[in-house]
Amino acid sequence: MGKVIVVANQKGGVGKTTTTINLSAYLADSKKKTLLIDCDPQGNASSGIGIDKEETEANVYNVLVNGEDIAKNIIPTQYKNLSIIPSNVDLAGAEIELVSFNNREYLLKEAIKKVKEEYDYILIDCPPSLGLLTLNAFAAADSVIIPIQCEYYALEGLGQLTKTVSTIKQSINKDIEIEGILLTMFDKRTNLSTVVYEEVKKFFPDKVYKTVIPRNVRLSEAPSFGESIISYDKFSKGAHAYKALAKELIKNNKENKNG
Repeated sequence: MGKVIVVANQKGGVGKTTTTINLSAYLADSKKKTLLIDCDPQGNASSGIGIDKEETEANVYNVLVNGEDIAKNIIPTQYKNLSIIPSNVDLAGAEIELVSFNNREYLLKEAIKKVKEEYDYILIDCPPSLGLLTLNAFAAADSVIIPIQCEYYALEGLGQLTKTVSTIKQSINKDIEIEGILLTMFDKRTNLSTVVYEEVKKFFPDKVYKTVIPRNVRLSEAPSFGESIISYDKFSKGAHAYKALAKELIKNNKENKNG
């Protein structure tokens, strides 16, 4: 049975989509059958992995709003072992359209059930807000990865993040856990990055990944070419970091299963 992980943070610009794309690619490269679900109407995870959003008919909108079979909306990517359910601008209206649906927070969860056992990992990218699309992602997920940018304001948002996860546990998904806190845009030349890392570890002593994602130009460039860092520049610092993160995630899950 696959593990469903949502990559989420209510704050934008923290490397959420970058993490979803590159972690998915490296999980697939580690021979883990992986599905990426793009639940953000901007569709950046779709275009960033090389999918032409306007050309493909497969879409998460079809699954959530039109009730189509999820399997019909899964398409292969350029990477072996990695498939995707893309998103495009159609999804922007879904927040309003879903309001009148019964069990509207659980539509994605019910859909995923049909394919969950076909994958080792299912990663969901969602908008930087707590609307119905994000709630669907949280309801469907076993755990959440929270990327946090190494800056002062990230610390202010920590309390809000823990409150959000506990609200989700109480209301729509009692089993969701924090998979890990990921420090992004880490700059070892600044004291601030180290201070943020240490402060976050105080909040979540057992949940902060050892792997940190550095500030890296190649990571920023890759999506504009429709590629993950694994094919764009696998020798870059960003590539080494996401490869290490995938290994850490796999190792943690293996230990938890055995434990």
